[in-house]
Amino acid sequence: MPKENLKPKAANIMNPVVVVAGTRPEIVKMAPIIRALDKSKIPFLFVHCGQHYDYNMAQQFIENLELPSADYSFKIEASSPGAQTAEIMMKMDRMLEKIESSIVLVEGDTNSVLAGALAANKRVIPIGHVEAGLRSFDLRMPEEYNRRLTDHMSEYLFAPTERAKTNLLKENVWGKIYITGNTAIDAVIEHLPIAEKKSSIMEKIPFENFALATAHRAENVDNTTVLESFMDVFSKSPIPIVYPMHPRTKKRLQENNLLAKMEKLRNLLILPPLGYLDFLILMKNCKLIITDSGGIQEEATAPSIRKPVLVLRLSTERPEAAEAGFAKVVGVDKNTILAAIKEAVKSKIELPHVSPFGDGTAAKKTIDILKKSLA
Repeated sequence: MPKENLKPKAANIMNPVVVVAGTRPEIVKMAPIIRALDKSKIPFLFVHCGQHYDYNMAQQFIENLELPSADYSFKIEASSPGAQTAEIMMKMDRMLEKIESSIVLVEGDTNSVLAGALAANKRVIPIGHVEAGLRSFDLRMPEEYNRRLTDHMSEYLFAPTERAKTNLLKENVWGKIYITGNTAIDAVIEHLPIAEKKSSIMEKIPFENFALATAHRAENVDNTTVLESFMDVFSKSPIPIVYPMHPRTKKRLQENNLLAKMEKLRNLLILPPLGYLDFLILMKNCKLIITDSGGIQEEATAPSIRKPVLVLRLSTERPEAAEAGFAKVVGVDKNTILAAIKEAVKSKIELPHVSPFGDGTAAKKTIDILKKSLA
């Protein structure tokens, strides 16, 4: 086959941009992209590819953010990561066969992202990777493979920071790199005013001061030792904990006979999965965030949030948050985490007023680049 035939088809901006999201963070971070496309009068199709398929983890976020209903929505039956990725890829392939698209936009590092990118690649459709270039350099994390493979397939790489661009240049990616900032900051700026009007979540919080906690990553909650360490930390925390619980974590706690014990703790409030607007309000009102999430590390740096974050992991692909003073990687050892909580509660350090992840114009920059490049 001639080499030139392996390149993506020439894109036509009159053909729709395909915006792919499969999980809560992707929906949140693609919301500003969808609005920017709509404002620019660029045709687009919104695809929810079903990695988070239950109401609380997906549809609730679409409704919270007042986004249009998905043009295509898949229900994924597979449970294992490999089968899930394959099923999303097959359904994306069937969809892409039916439409003439200008580009497929994916965001982040999930199975949905890799599957969407692979499907587009096999259909020789250009790929744009929003949030390109993040690296934890921890190859135990499946997300590290997803983001690296997607970057090397993408023609357009929308890097949130200079460091992300440097990572891409070191790997000699073939696509064009653009520094745009991160749409997580756009999302906070756009949605916090709405959240303050609509959310009543603080009525459910019995604590005056509290830490907001999340823990859901497979390498943490699927490890019984680490899971028990986290629960021990929450039970001994010097500050009350508000803990919106991911379904994965709840299942693991039930399997290890820990859930009933945790529900009885007076200094721990377990909540069901929350919509984005409620979560924003908790971030704004908490004293401290304890998490193994990547996106929350970004959101905490938004000027209207500005909260210290303890990262319950051995590494982070968002080192900019740590370097700016917002985040601290504390690992998974309970004694280390407890010491860090005590220190953070006592600390009076003034956090920066500027986010290392941009000024809230990432979506506009991204769409302006596409308009110019695809015209």
